[in-house]
Amino acid sequence: MEEFYRHKELTHQIIGCAMQVHKVLGNGFQEVIYQRALAIEFAKHRVPFAREVEVSVYYDGQQIGLRRVDFLVQDVILVELKAIELLEKVHLAQGLNYLEAFGLGTGLLLNFGAPSLEFRRLVNTKSTRAPVPSRTLPSNPSK
Repeated sequence: MEEFYRHKELTHQIIGCAMQVHKVLGNGFQEVIYQRALAIEFAKHRVPFAREVEVSVYYDGQQIGLRRVDFLVQDVILVELKAIELLEKVHLAQGLNYLEAFGLGTGLLLNFGAPSLEFRRLVNTKSTRAPVPSRTLPSNPSK
């Protein structure tokens, strides 16, 4: 149970920022709009974050692709955004796969597409190794 609540205060702060964004914007925008607004909210609350962080995905020791996560907060919490009507199991699986690829134990899946903000805490119990090095990509304003 302790594993589930790792970084509890920081995850609460992230969720609070997301709630503020949803309160102001409501639902109905594209994901990138919520991503930009959440970055502003994180900055206002001095939450250290990197946006559009990329990591390589390996299979059998060979790089087979790259994945990009919406936010990496304090280098310990992965935050993935959605702007869809309803979260499904596939979205949770995607978040857990990202946690595994990044070598992290804690993540949040935030959905701005519902009438109320939806959030799910993600826990990777296999995160005993050091995090995979990642690199931050510049934001793409045309997204």
